[in-house]
Order: sequence, then structure tokens, then C-alpha cells
Amino acid sequence: MIHSTAIIDPTAVIAADVSIGPYSIIGADVEIGLGCEIASHVVINGPTKIGRNNKIYQFASVGEDPQDKKYEGEPTVLEIGDNNLIRENVTINRGTVQGGGITKLGNNNWIMAYVHIAHDCIVGNDNIIANNATLAGHVFIDDYVILGGFTLVSQFNRLGSYSFSAMGSVISRNVPPYVLVSGHMAKPVGVNVEGLRRHHFTDLQIKNIRQAYKLVYRSGLRMEEAQQKLDQFEQQHSELDCYIDFLKNQQGGIIR
Repeated sequence: MIHSTAIIDPTAVIAADVSIGPYSIIGADVEIGLGCEIASHVVINGPTKIGRNNKIYQFASVGEDPQDKKYEGEPTVLEIGDNNLIRENVTINRGTVQGGGITKLGNNNWIMAYVHIAHDCIVGNDNIIANNATLAGHVFIDDYVILGGFTLVSQFNRLGSYSFSAMGSVISRNVPPYVLVSGHMAKPVGVNVEGLRRHHFTDLQIKNIRQAYKLVYRSGLRMEEAQQKLDQFEQQHSELDCYIDFLKNQQGGIIR
């Protein structure tokens, strides 16, 4: 049902069963898929493509212009996948030409109130971003990441799968998979063991991940030396593949 006070641009493509609440505004070049619920007072501008079964709560601003001085009105894009929950006052901006032209949110993400996802961010699947967390431009979030409330992530950083930030963390470097960080500035404090258990990692897999963590953070080895030792484990323990690949391919340095 579309409320009579909602304003829908004639170029918007809205699936037949989408619900749009009072006083919401759906702008030009917006596409909203089946099963979506848009609450009252939501603003969605385009070009924005929203998949299926997403719920967007009141006062969210989705697909607005990027907050970047280089932006000059180019038709950049926001893409949102399926089954995402986007709570009150969340802001998600479109991309910039310089950053590839796209901001992207994957599937099954839980985005809590007052979260900001800036231009050119790429957020994967099954992530939880708690209240008031902020992603600066060009941030990459892999899968199954949890960001505690008021976490700040500076631009051009990547957070690997199953990583975790405690509330109020300020992240200025890349965070490898499985790593738990805390503080201002954030420091590594261990492996996200509880998160791994919740996702059915075995005790042996967790033991191997802890060993890999200690090689990087507790052994006193230089990064090149730690990577050489990790390479010996890569073919034996598949759970370390993403950790080792992350260390090899990251740019700008990891959090230490």
C-alpha cells in the first residue's frame, strides 16, 4: 500500500506489493523490489536500486548526493541487495565518479539507527552496524562483521570478515578477518572467538585462527616473516585462506 501523502516520481519503478508510508518521498530513477516496506518520512533519491524484502524505517535518507566536494552532479549509483533492515535516521549516500561511481550494500545486513554509510562504501552480507557508527568514504566491509555503537572508520579502509569492533572504536587502518579491535585509536585485542562460535567454527578452526593471529600480533616477527610462516598453513587450513589473502592484498597497512 502506498499512502496518499507519499510523493512518488513518475520515473520510479515500484514493485506491486511495496508498502510506502505517509509523507515519504521517492525520487527519480529509484527502483524498489518486491516485499519492501518503506516507513513514513523516508527520502529515497536516485539513481538507486533496492532489492527485495528490505525494511527502511522512518526518517532514513537513502541515495542522497555524496558528501564530497569533487561531486558535480554526476549520475552515480546506490545499490542495495535483499533482506536488509535499515533503521531510523540512517543515511546512505551514492558513489562518486572518482570512487567507481557506486555505493553498495549487500544482503541480510542490520543497519541500526543513525548509522552513516558514505559515498563509495562497499558493504557485504550479514553485517551488523550498531547505532551511530560512521563509515567514511571508500570503506570496504566484508561479511559477518560487527561494528559496535559509535564506531568510526576512516576512509579507504577495509574490515575483513568476522572482525568485530567494540563500542566507540576509532579505526584508522585495515582490520584483518577474525580480529577484535577496541579503543581510540583502535588496537587489536584478540580474536573474535564468540562470533566464530556463533557461526559454527570448530574448536580446531578457532585454534588455528588464534595461532595465525599470534604470528602477526604476538610473535615479534616482521610482517614479511609472519606471512612466510602463514603460507605454510594455507593449504592445510582453509579457514586461514581469507586471513592470509587479506594480509597479502591490503593496502595502507593493518591495525597494529
